[in-house]
Amino acid sequence: MKRSQNRILTTHVGSLVRPKEVVETLQRKADGQPFSEGERALLGRHVAEAVRLQAACGIDVPSDGEYSKTGFSQYITDRLTGFELRTDLAPRGGGTTRSRDRRRFADAYDEIEGSSQNAPTSTGQPQLQMRHTVCTGPITYRGQAAVQTDIANFKAALAGQRFEEAFIPAVAPGTIELQRGNHFYKTEEEYLYAIADAMKIEYRTIVDAGLVLQIDDPRMVTEYDSMDPAPTPEEYRRFATVRIEALNHALAGLPQDRVRYHMCWGSWHGPHTTDAPLREIAPVILQINAGAFSLEAANPRHEHEYHVWESVKFPAGKIIIPGVIAHTTNCVEHPELVAERIMRYARLVGRENVIAGVDCGFAQGVATARVHPSIMWEKFRMLAEGARLASQRLW
Repeated sequence: MKRSQNRILTTHVGSLVRPKEVVETLQRKADGQPFSEGERALLGRHVAEAVRLQAACGIDVPSDGEYSKTGFSQYITDRLTGFELRTDLAPRGGGTTRSRDRRRFADAYDEIEGSSQNAPTSTGQPQLQMRHTVCTGPITYRGQAAVQTDIANFKAALAGQRFEEAFIPAVAPGTIELQRGNHFYKTEEEYLYAIADAMKIEYRTIVDAGLVLQIDDPRMVTEYDSMDPAPTPEEYRRFATVRIEALNHALAGLPQDRVRYHMCWGSWHGPHTTDAPLREIAPVILQINAGAFSLEAANPRHEHEYHVWESVKFPAGKIIIPGVIAHTTNCVEHPELVAERIMRYARLVGRENVIAGVDCGFAQGVATARVHPSIMWEKFRMLAEGARLASQRLW
């Protein structure tokens, strides 16, 4: 994995706002069915344009925008057997209990979650699938053709461009498990490890293609908000450790320096008053077999948590990717602020160990846009400009 040897490199979390043609294509596609030749070509054109725009904005480590996926985690229903969309079986937790934050601000969430930045704007089907997809049979991987299409489109788009390297995201076993009810496996551990064994194939395929694998795992910490009463730090670390062990099982045999791990407190635009403190979870997260850690660091609920690394030692040889621009606001960050945020981390862990990133993706679902695309691209430009300013001061 490339480091910031001579200047601060830039990247993001992966998911970009999908163009209208891509949204319509994904909404027509049935899970488990391959894209047609025309659909693959259409996706390839849009991935190429997304890569071109990332280059123009100054991104050093781009993604394919996750254009082939209905969402950062919803897409696995297309690539794993054993899941069904059912109305007669309860999703995980029964689907009736609101999180502590949602109960405290119930009226606000009723408005927030109906907004264009927090819910699909057309059919609503992707969000429905995430809430009501349940496990009813043995889990195996069936996404070989889909992941190879992703890789082929992305590599074609990267050809001729000047990037340091490139990454493709894939969802963590724990996030899959915690979002879907189990109606087949005898125990939750058996369910979790069945997912981990299946996802091994996708993880290795991405790494073997010469790309960096990013593991997306927001549920690692958002589950904290769903527990009532709030767990003690020790209780939550035990809960997280089980999922981290399953993830490490799925990553076994992969070089750590080809894996980066993204954790966030959820992309929705809410109060987030009951988020898990980073200090409580950081020691467990650092046990993951990854060479880099992508964490929220720009939004107003978590920006102060750079202080955690004053007392929690960041592992030698690892890279931190702090979010220095946010998906939570339409306000575009000034490059001077971006530079200040980068400098905080460079002073704490060393300039060569920092890559400037984004708090979260800009489109977690196929028709969900956290900001308008024009704002997204401007934020990327300011990310690159802020990294340039920080590099001048650090070198």
